[in-house]
Amino acid sequence: MPLKQKKIPMRMCVGCREMKPKREMARIVRSPEGVISLDRVGRAPGRGAYVCHNPECLKRAMKANLLAKAFECPVEREVYEQLMAQLSDEPGDSPGPRS
Repeated sequence: MPLKQKKIPMRMCVGCREMKPKREMARIVRSPEGVISLDRVGRAPGRGAYVCHNPECLKRAMKANLLAKAFECPVEREVYEQLMAQLSDEPGDSPGPRS
Protein backbone atom coordinates (compact mmCIF):
# COMPACT_ATOMS: atom_id res chain seq x y z
CA MET A 1 0.00 0.00 0.00
CA PRO A 2 1.59 3.33 -1.05
CA LEU A 3 2.24 5.98 1.57
CA LYS A 4 -0.13 8.92 1.54
CA GLN A 5 1.53 12.18 0.68
CA LYS A 6 0.94 14.82 3.33
CA LYS A 7 -1.25 17.67 2.12
CA ILE A 8 0.57 21.01 2.03
CA PRO A 9 -1.70 23.98 2.90
CA MET A 10 -1.56 26.64 0.19
CA ARG A 11 -2.32 30.35 0.60
CA MET A 12 -2.65 33.23 -1.86
CA CYS A 13 -0.50 36.34 -1.54
CA VAL A 14 -2.62 39.50 -1.43
CA GLY A 15 0.09 41.36 -3.39
CA CYS A 16 1.03 39.11 -6.30
CA ARG A 17 -1.98 36.72 -6.12
CA GLU A 18 0.32 33.66 -6.35
CA MET A 19 -0.53 30.46 -4.51
CA LYS A 20 2.36 29.30 -2.34
CA PRO A 21 2.80 26.92 0.61
CA LYS A 22 1.62 28.48 3.86
CA ARG A 23 5.07 28.06 5.44
CA GLU A 24 6.63 30.31 2.80
CA MET A 25 4.24 33.18 3.50
CA ALA A 26 3.99 35.84 6.19
CA ARG A 27 0.59 36.12 7.90
CA ILE A 28 -0.80 39.54 8.67
CA VAL A 29 -3.68 39.50 11.13
CA ARG A 30 -6.42 41.90 12.20
CA SER A 31 -7.15 41.05 15.82
CA PRO A 32 -10.71 41.09 17.21
CA GLU A 33 -9.81 44.50 18.71
CA GLY A 34 -8.96 45.80 15.22
CA VAL A 35 -5.16 45.92 15.62
CA ILE A 36 -3.26 44.91 12.46
CA SER A 37 0.11 43.23 12.96
CA LEU A 38 2.47 40.59 11.60
CA ASP A 39 1.61 37.17 13.02
CA ARG A 40 4.99 35.50 13.52
CA VAL A 41 3.52 32.25 14.91
CA GLY A 42 0.68 31.85 12.40
CA ARG A 43 -1.96 31.12 15.02
CA ALA A 44 -3.05 34.53 16.34
CA PRO A 45 -6.82 34.99 16.61
CA GLY A 46 -8.49 37.22 14.07
CA ARG A 47 -8.83 37.63 10.33
CA GLY A 48 -5.65 36.79 8.45
CA ALA A 49 -4.16 37.69 5.09
CA TYR A 50 -0.97 36.29 3.60
CA VAL A 51 1.85 38.05 1.79
CA CYS A 52 5.10 36.76 0.28
CA HIS A 53 8.37 37.62 2.01
CA ASN A 54 9.07 39.80 -1.03
CA PRO A 55 8.75 43.52 -0.06
CA GLU A 56 7.39 44.25 -3.54
CA CYS A 57 4.25 42.26 -2.73
CA LEU A 58 3.54 44.38 0.34
CA LYS A 59 4.22 47.55 -1.69
CA ARG A 60 1.74 46.36 -4.32
CA ALA A 61 -0.81 45.61 -1.58
CA MET A 62 -0.29 49.11 -0.17
CA LYS A 63 -0.62 50.80 -3.55
CA ALA A 64 -3.93 49.07 -4.34
CA ASN A 65 -5.12 49.13 -0.69
CA LEU A 66 -5.52 45.34 -0.77
CA LEU A 67 -5.16 44.76 2.98
CA ALA A 68 -8.13 47.05 3.61
CA LYS A 69 -10.17 44.90 1.24
CA ALA A 70 -8.96 41.67 2.87
CA PHE A 71 -9.62 42.91 6.41
CA GLU A 72 -12.83 44.77 5.54
CA CYS A 73 -11.62 47.86 7.43
CA PRO A 74 -9.47 50.89 6.61
CA VAL A 75 -5.69 50.42 6.91
CA GLU A 76 -3.52 53.49 7.51
CA ARG A 77 -0.27 54.07 5.63
CA GLU A 78 1.67 53.92 8.93
CA VAL A 79 0.47 50.33 9.41
CA TYR A 80 1.92 49.36 6.02
CA GLU A 81 5.22 51.02 6.97
CA GLN A 82 5.34 49.13 10.29
CA LEU A 83 4.56 45.86 8.50
CA MET A 84 7.29 46.57 5.95
CA ALA A 85 9.83 47.08 8.76
CA GLN A 86 8.70 43.92 10.58
CA LEU A 87 8.73 41.88 7.38
CA SER A 88 12.29 42.97 6.56
CA ASP A 89 13.36 41.86 10.07
CA GLU A 90 11.81 38.41 9.69
CA PRO A 91 13.85 35.63 8.06
CA GLY A 92 12.40 34.41 4.77
CA ASP A 93 12.09 30.64 5.00
CA SER A 94 12.70 29.83 8.63
CA PRO A 95 12.22 26.14 9.49
CA GLY A 96 9.90 26.92 12.39
CA PRO A 97 7.03 24.84 13.76
CA ARG A 98 4.48 26.51 11.48
CA SER A 99 1.94 24.42 9.66
